[in-house]
Amino acid sequence: MRALRALAGPLFVVAGILHFTRTRWYESIVPDYLPAHRALVYASGAAEIAGGGALMVPATRRVGGWWLIATLVAVFPANVWMAQHPERYPVSGGRAALLARLPFQAAFIALVRAAMRPR
Repeated sequence: MRALRALAGPLFVVAGILHFTRTRWYESIVPDYLPAHRALVYASGAAEIAGGGALMVPATRRVGGWWLIATLVAVFPANVWMAQHPERYPVSGGRAALLARLPFQAAFIALVRAAMRPR
């Protein structure tokens, strides 16, 4: 568990960076009903980078963890959107795989909660 906690911050920093390097893919998963897809992708990427960085510093670990949990909740509609529209994501493994991904958001939240605890 200690290794997972140590990896949580860097994991979110890398995930956030991907929003800037794979922007078009992330834009494709933003639900159609939301405006400004690119801006939302950049904002969520910056949020993950900031939260992941804060998670790695003892003085900011708690606030960074809550920030990441809020970010994970905020991006959950994109996961639901993908599961509702599997035809748009042929390399994802289909509807069953996309539905199976949904509980992983709770697993990521649990990881962040564990990483928030004092070492």
